[in-house]
Amino acid sequence: MSLPLRPFRQVNVFSALPTGGNPVAVVHGAEGLTDEQLAAFARWTNLSETTFLLDPTEAGRDAGADYRVRIWTPGGELPFAGHPTLGTAHAWLEAGGEPRGQDVVQECGVGLVRVRVQGPREDTGSGQRLAFAGPPLTRSGAVDDADLARIARSLRLEVSDVVRSAWVDNGPGWVAVQLRDADVVLGLEPDLVAMGDLKLGVVGEYAPGTGPAGSSGTGADTSTSTDRPAVEVRAFVPSIGVGEDPVTGSLNAGLGQWLAGDVLPSSYVASQGTVLGRAGRVHVEKLPDGEVWVGGDTVTTIVGEVAL
Repeated sequence: MSLPLRPFRQVNVFSALPTGGNPVAVVHGAEGLTDEQLAAFARWTNLSETTFLLDPTEAGRDAGADYRVRIWTPGGELPFAGHPTLGTAHAWLEAGGEPRGQDVVQECGVGLVRVRVQGPREDTGSGQRLAFAGPPLTRSGAVDDADLARIARSLRLEVSDVVRSAWVDNGPGWVAVQLRDADVVLGLEPDLVAMGDLKLGVVGEYAPGTGPAGSSGTGADTSTSTDRPAVEVRAFVPSIGVGEDPVTGSLNAGLGQWLAGDVLPSSYVASQGTVLGRAGRVHVEKLPDGEVWVGGDTVTTIVGEVAL
């Protein structure tokens, strides 16, 4: 039995380089697929996330949604994730989608998420810089002693090495720690077995003007001291079948809600994926009303059809 062909894109997010950030697989016109088919395809792509574009629900459309997306990892479905949100919006717009309002409005497991086109990619003018409004945290506040001890053990550190910690969960389940500096973050060799079901984000600051160059996406050093990354971020998620996520929008949104405008500037750039050979750049901005926008370059790397 032949399966229907559905439009397919693989979109690179958080880098203008086609292979520099975090890819997301996007299946257009996913109506009629079962949960088992969605899960099987997500396992087959073996990416950190695969998304499926659908028409919004009636309630979602009434609330302003332009489309609905379901987000799957190799280990199951997520109510929200950041780089799939930007990659899916990019794919929807590229396929001819037209938002009904000023922003693209995505319907997903956490409700409605706004996505904004910030402009063309800086290096070539092709592709797009997109940003999403971080959804409210579903869990915030202090990390208890038992969880903090487990986090330190899984990072092969002492609890005293953790500068500060907090829950920053906006759907996937993030808990985060700040370490002394970016070099400590880059040097981590975590024990993923000890980490268990934790979805752990780690952040460390660079000294001003010393973050890695190449933010233009070309690989060339066009960065000035003021636009170099302020922090290095890493995300460990072994429980969903991905040991380390290359570049993570939802985590960076949570970190921005926690640290921006206080420990960090209200607007900054985060570097992520360095250890994995990626050049991820995440643009975080916290507005005076507390809303956090998370942006990055998006570019289509693969276009075609998938039999599904």
